[in-house]
Amino acid sequence: MDRRSWTLLLTLGAIWGASYLFIKIGLRDMSPSMVSFLRVFLGALALLPIALSQGALRGLGARAWTLVIVGTIQVAIPFLLIAQGEEEVTSALAGILVASAPLFTALLAIRIDQEERSQGLRLVGILTGITGVAFLLGLDLGGDGAALLGGLMIVLASLGYAIGGFMVKRRLADVPAIGMSTAVMMVASVLLLPAAIATAPAEAPGAGPLAAVAALGILGTGIAFVIFYSLITSVGPARAFLVTYIAPAWAVVYGAAFLSEEITAVTIVGLALILAGSFLAAEGRLPWQPRVSGVEEGPPSMPVEPSVVETGGSNRA
Repeated sequence: MDRRSWTLLLTLGAIWGASYLFIKIGLRDMSPSMVSFLRVFLGALALLPIALSQGALRGLGARAWTLVIVGTIQVAIPFLLIAQGEEEVTSALAGILVASAPLFTALLAIRIDQEERSQGLRLVGILTGITGVAFLLGLDLGGDGAALLGGLMIVLASLGYAIGGFMVKRRLADVPAIGMSTAVMMVASVLLLPAAIATAPAEAPGAGPLAAVAALGILGTGIAFVIFYSLITSVGPARAFLVTYIAPAWAVVYGAAFLSEEITAVTIVGLALILAGSFLAAEGRLPWQPRVSGVEEGPPSMPVEPSVVETGGSNRA
């Protein structure tokens, strides 16, 4: 990846790392459904004027079903699962478990997208990152049924992220990131609204939870998804999902600083492995080796073999 892509990736990691903190604070006074709905609604509200001014929503009617599916699989369901899971696990652990998304991407690529398969040092990087996640899983979720279920919900959300990433690359790569982000947030808002209404709090939430959810929606959802979709279309879903290796580091730091969540020696070692794995998986080279000229600088070409997942009557991957 080039310097611009790395800058976007690191920025996105810092933003999304804070999302788990914001969710945890929002859950003090609101249900998972309400937090998830406000997150996507505020994100859409922040992006809509920009998308309209740029004409980024023009022509999206022809992609309506694709946008609905992406909004469901990659936004509405994962966001709800993560919020529900965070009722049982720490914000740091939630950020760590989402790091399983690149693993799902690699597994799905075996059938869906040869271009995204990891080999050589990139495969070493993925395995190194997964090892880091294992180091960080210091909590014994198996000893607590509710916590284990919460963790599984977050891992399932990561599967949705991976599937959605391939769909975006294959069917929405030519759509402006701001238009795509706005559209999928609007779709997710509609889908989550009934559950949010059904679980609305009896009393007005406090200022802290409201501020956290506002930051989660505008910054952690609206702006972050523009960066995320830009990365998917420029460097592909496998490398875009490296953000899930970087975000846990920020999630652990934020959790310790603002929620007094514990940082152990295992946490530090795990974070080091995750960051090292991120570099290897993205660059396919050791830090002291030069980048091969002309390689990894441009957007990836689409796969020649159109392996697909049949959805909504049309071929989508």
